[in-house]
Amino acid sequence: MNRPSPTVAHPLLDRRRFLGQAGAGLGAIALTHLLARGGLLAATVSGKESLRPSIEPGRPYAPRTPHLNARAKNVLMIFCSGACSHLDTFDYKPELIRRHGQPLPGSEKLITFQGEQGALTQSPWIFRPRGQSGKMVSDLLPNLGALADDICFIHSMKGKTNTHGPGENFMSTGSALDGFPSLGAWVTYALGSSDQSLPAYVAIPDPRGKPQNSVNNWAPGFLPAAFQGTDFNTSQPVRNLQRPASLSPAADNATRDFLQQLNGRHAEHFPGDTELAARIASYELAARMQLTIPEVANISGEPAHVLKLYGADEGGSKIYETRAAYARNCILARRLIERGVRFVQLFNGAYQTGGEGFSNWDGHKDILNQYNVHGPVLDKPTAGLLLDLKQRGLLKDTLVVWCTEFGRMPTFQKGAQGRDHNPDGFTCWLAGAGVKAGFSHGATDDFGHHAVHDVVSVHDLHATILHLLGLDHERLTYYHNGLERRLTDVHGQVVSNILA
Repeated sequence: MNRPSPTVAHPLLDRRRFLGQAGAGLGAIALTHLLARGGLLAATVSGKESLRPSIEPGRPYAPRTPHLNARAKNVLMIFCSGACSHLDTFDYKPELIRRHGQPLPGSEKLITFQGEQGALTQSPWIFRPRGQSGKMVSDLLPNLGALADDICFIHSMKGKTNTHGPGENFMSTGSALDGFPSLGAWVTYALGSSDQSLPAYVAIPDPRGKPQNSVNNWAPGFLPAAFQGTDFNTSQPVRNLQRPASLSPAADNATRDFLQQLNGRHAEHFPGDTELAARIASYELAARMQLTIPEVANISGEPAHVLKLYGADEGGSKIYETRAAYARNCILARRLIERGVRFVQLFNGAYQTGGEGFSNWDGHKDILNQYNVHGPVLDKPTAGLLLDLKQRGLLKDTLVVWCTEFGRMPTFQKGAQGRDHNPDGFTCWLAGAGVKAGFSHGATDDFGHHAVHDVVSVHDLHATILHLLGLDHERLTYYHNGLERRLTDVHGQVVSNILA
């Protein structure tokens, strides 16, 4: 065996050189990290200068200036958990009626998420022309159908996953993986809030429980925790917010004042400690929320005609009681928007452990009976919310986004009376600030299986929402793990065709 001559020095085996270069490399890494933390590291994003928001640590919710002229001041996202079927609500397909009972062409014995597919199946609900636009909307949602002239439909949505948890993640955060910031967190990181006594970002879970991916839908991910959503609804107040019964209001106020003095003195000893300043700011917001949250969540003072508009005054059967509970959440959403909350995420549908239930839109086995329960729960309160926003003049500054994690198949599952998951084509819609009204963009194929015309990705949808808020999605970034991260990753185009 030949060995190298001991007199020949190989640079990779030179111990002194190796240790010296390693030490210099670690120093460079440390310097880069320190510069990045201080916001002193130059960065480019797609050839554009990154515009990370300038955030005062002690005032993380202070209003901030957008990149562009904003068309919308607030966002209300209505999320139908469980994958609401576009084919039974807003995407009319006459070919499904003509070919009802026949195989899906070119897809005989197709295997999808839950197994083999059966025949093409027309919607159990009749579609009718609505409004002056003549938009075809299903009888499942007659109240929303009546507002078709106020809505901008996107019929060519396309996702990346056919599983509920990752699908909810993708729609809420732009990533199918856990650990990424939600759209609402990005918006409040960029813009702050106009009301310093309420959270900048509120998530309102369905009265029956949380969506399948739970708090990931409103989590801050790698953004500072100050920008996470605060979740509560009219039946479930903010946790750990209420004053203990044994403590009088006067003692509670005195305790808060004393703590504020202590925190202020402590902060004086650590000038420039941004984490301490942010923590103190969060405590002070929590104190203010003790007064504001109970007031905003208490809808008992709403007039009778408003409760009737939403269906919040109904009772009797289980469907009416469930609808009334969701209606109260819709009123809460309007009250939050009215008070300047920047981003409100309202959920319709909850995940049930132990199998398919009638609490969300996951219509695999018996879509007729399931949607006959869930459709009325969504329809009247959501339509009431849109009408109320419009009547109060709030819709001109508020962007309403209706979405779901993906669509459903044009076939029924073999041996079942429902539709399987379909991320390749589905519908979302928008209304309000900056978007065309009574307009439809894009299309799926004749069967509603694939988005084929003016396809819109979830990243495109997010880029458009940010654009309407005056934010350039390519310039809104946050430095994390050596990368300038953004909501739309390296994707996304503003859907200019839907802009008013």
